Amino acid sequence: MKIAAIDIGSNAARLLINEVKINNRKPEFIKLNLLRIPLRLGMDVFTIGKIGPEREKMVIDSMKIFSDLMKIYKVDHYRACATSAMRDAANGNEIIGLVKETSGINIEIISGDEEATLVYENHVAEGLDKEFAYLYIDVGGGSTELTFYENGKMVYEKSFNIGTIRLLNNLVTMDNWKEMKDEIKKNIVSKKPIVAIGSGGNINKVFSMSKTKDGKPMSLSHLKKVYKEFNELSVEERMTNYNLREDRADVLVHALSIFNNVMSWSDINRIFVPKISVADGLIHNIYSQLQHRK
Repeated sequence: MKIAAIDIGSNAARLLINEVKINNRKPEFIKLNLLRIPLRLGMDVFTIGKIGPEREKMVIDSMKIFSDLMKIYKVDHYRACATSAMRDAANGNEIIGLVKETSGINIEIISGDEEATLVYENHVAEGLDKEFAYLYIDVGGGSTELTFYENGKMVYEKSFNIGTIRLLNNLVTMDNWKEMKDEIKKNIVSKKPIVAIGSGGNINKVFSMSKTKDGKPMSLSHLKKVYKEFNELSVEERMTNYNLREDRADVLVHALSIFNNVMSWSDINRIFVPKISVADGLIHNIYSQLQHRK
C-alpha cells in the first residue's frame, strides 16, 4: 500500500510518499520520496493578511506537481493539510477551491491542536524510557506546538502563534512570549525528569550539523552555543560558512530562540531529534484510520 501526505506550512510545502509493508505483523513505513518546496506563505499572510498573487500561483503549480507525482507512484491514499498561514489567510478557502479545480487535491485546514496531535502520531514516545516525561516541541513558520506526555499519556497540548516566519517579520510581541512562558511554567511540570523531543526542519538541520549520533540527545548548552554563533553572522555568511539554503539560513536563528526559550522555561537540558514531522504523522494517521475501518 502506498500512502502520501501533503503538509502545507507557513514556510514550505512537503509531499511525503511512503510504502507500507507488513513485517512480522507490524507495519513498516518505507520512504519512497520527499519533495519540499519553500512557498513561504507566511511572508504574505502574516504581513498583509492574505496570500498574494505570486505565492497563490506557486501553491497551485506546486499542487499540480504533487498530484502528478502521486499518480506516477500510484498512491492509494493521501491526505493534504494546511496549517498556520492558510488558517490565517483571508483568501485561504478561495485558494483551496482553485487547487481542487486545477489538481484535484483536497486540502484541509487543521487547527494548531490537531497539528500537535499529528506529530504524536509518529509514536516516538512508545519506544522511550518511562522514567521520564516528554515535551514534544514542533517549531514551524507560523506556530509552535507543544505536547506534554507523562506515563505514556498526553496531559497537555497547546499551539502558540510564535513561529520562524512571524519572528523574521518582527510579528511576535512580548505578550506572545509571556503567554508561552506562563503556560509552560504552569503546565510543563513533573516529578520525573523532563526531556524534549524536537521536530521541524530547523532542529533537524541543527541535529545533522552537530554530528550527534542518531538516538542520542543534544544539550541545551549546545543549542545556545549554535544560536550565539549564528546570531553573530549575516544570512550570507551563514549560507557560505555552513552550506545552507537562504530559506534555511534566515530562519534557523529564530527557530533556535524558540527551542532555547521553551527548554529553559521547562527546565529541560536535553532534546532528542528523531527527524519526525507533521507529514510523517499524517502518514501514520492515514494508516491507523484505514486499519480502524477494516
